[in-house]
Amino acid sequence: MVMFGHFVLLVLIGGAMSAEVQRPRGVPLSKRQFYEEDKPFTCLDGSRTIPFDRVNDDYCDCLDGSDEPGTAACPNGNFHCTNAGFRPGFIPSSRVNDGICDCCDTTDEYNSGVDCQNTCRELGRKEKEELQKMAEIAKEGFMFKKQLIHEAKQGLEDKKSKLGDVQNSKKDLEAKVEALRTVKETAEQPEKEAKERHLKAWEEQKAVIRMEKDKARMADVFLELDDDDDGFVSFTELQSHSELDPDSDASFTEAEAQGLLGGVDKVDTVAFETVWNNIKEKYASESTADVPPPGETTQEETRDPSSDNDSENYPDEDIPEEDDDEDMDEDDEDMDEGDYKPPSTSQTDDKKDDDEEGTMPPYDQETQTLIDAAQKARDEFNEAEKALREVEDQIRNLEKEISFDFGPSSEFAYLYSQCYELTTGEYVYRLCPFNKVSQKPKFGGSETNLGTWGKWAGPEDNIYSVMKYEHGTGCWQGPNRSTTVKLTCGKETVVTSTSEPSRCEYLMEFTSPAICQDPSSSDSGHPDHEEL
Repeated sequence: MVMFGHFVLLVLIGGAMSAEVQRPRGVPLSKRQFYEEDKPFTCLDGSRTIPFDRVNDDYCDCLDGSDEPGTAACPNGNFHCTNAGFRPGFIPSSRVNDGICDCCDTTDEYNSGVDCQNTCRELGRKEKEELQKMAEIAKEGFMFKKQLIHEAKQGLEDKKSKLGDVQNSKKDLEAKVEALRTVKETAEQPEKEAKERHLKAWEEQKAVIRMEKDKARMADVFLELDDDDDGFVSFTELQSHSELDPDSDASFTEAEAQGLLGGVDKVDTVAFETVWNNIKEKYASESTADVPPPGETTQEETRDPSSDNDSENYPDEDIPEEDDDEDMDEDDEDMDEGDYKPPSTSQTDDKKDDDEEGTMPPYDQETQTLIDAAQKARDEFNEAEKALREVEDQIRNLEKEISFDFGPSSEFAYLYSQCYELTTGEYVYRLCPFNKVSQKPKFGGSETNLGTWGKWAGPEDNIYSVMKYEHGTGCWQGPNRSTTVKLTCGKETVVTSTSEPSRCEYLMEFTSPAICQDPSSSDSGHPDHEEL
């Protein structure tokens, strides 16, 4: 490298090619034509023209800083690092001669006195090794990808074939379900009729039992009311039962009693049948008159038991704990009794009737045979209907999978129904492609949905490089969680990293051979060192 005034004389040697290029310091080859020594220099933004000897004179003349590419005079200028053996690049002109080596070829510190080491070749070597390693991964990944594409194609054909078979089986099942429905309905009709006959017979039997019991009770009541045993019930004997007072005004008059007897003074057992129908709902038997209804207690029973002992004569602290417990139990019992709600009259009567009349007798053999036949038909119908629903679910899943966008050649199809995890210090992250992303505390806790499958979200020229998962669990006073999954080429399918760049917005790195490109169709190896 030879210094020449404000210029740098570069000798380029590449294989059999050698050339000498003269240009101002800090100017890339792509802009060499704008810097001609024998002509005035025009600022690259066109703002003004200056004598060429004012280029790199350490004074900023151009607004865009283009007259000082090799000095730190312009705050908005750019210095070009040649970096032979590595990658050329630009640094802000303010870093020129600042005592810090920014260019690996040391050209930015030509006048600072700092002893910089040229590290370009070493950096180039390392970069070449890394690029070769990446190229090898891409090559192997692409081989896996071709296998994935082949398997996806075969899998798609298998699924389409299976879909056809399942659709055919659906038709058969539909016909079977309809046939079994007819069998079921045919078997249920005689079953229904037989059950109704049995129930009707039982109701008639219960009616007879009730009638007989009613007659027996009527006879008992007649004897109870016939206090003088003369074979008649008189109005005066009726008056002894105040509950029979028609208007319940606490004054059961002779006229009211005679009215109940049909306007006569007394009736015999035959005429009493009509009277009985009018009074039986109110009549209280003398043998049960002293028995309190459920939930009620006599005055003797409700008397405070504490009045029978002398515990009140002792201080509270002297009363044994056992007594406290007993009192508490008694209070609980009292509370239960107070909370007791008697069943409704109709329910009580029904249960009483059931108790008195017994339970319905079992079905006869003919009816039971009809019931068993109908139940068998129902079971067979339900089983066939369940099988039809399962087949319909299977068809929906197959149609969804067949129509899903798994990439141009279905290379991502192998990810369907799979899940991949990454464990960090605090959480276990789980990615289920085309389904959802979730997060769960490592040491126990509930799972948080970080988003469900949304769409492919890469740039137009590489749309399958990014997955978007949306509408996850809402953040506290914030938006719903979402996750962006960036895919990179790799031999293995694995989640490599997760982060939360913004609140409730997660970023996940995911390697897969499905994203690898054909190495022969793109530039690989060392980058294009376009200019020195």
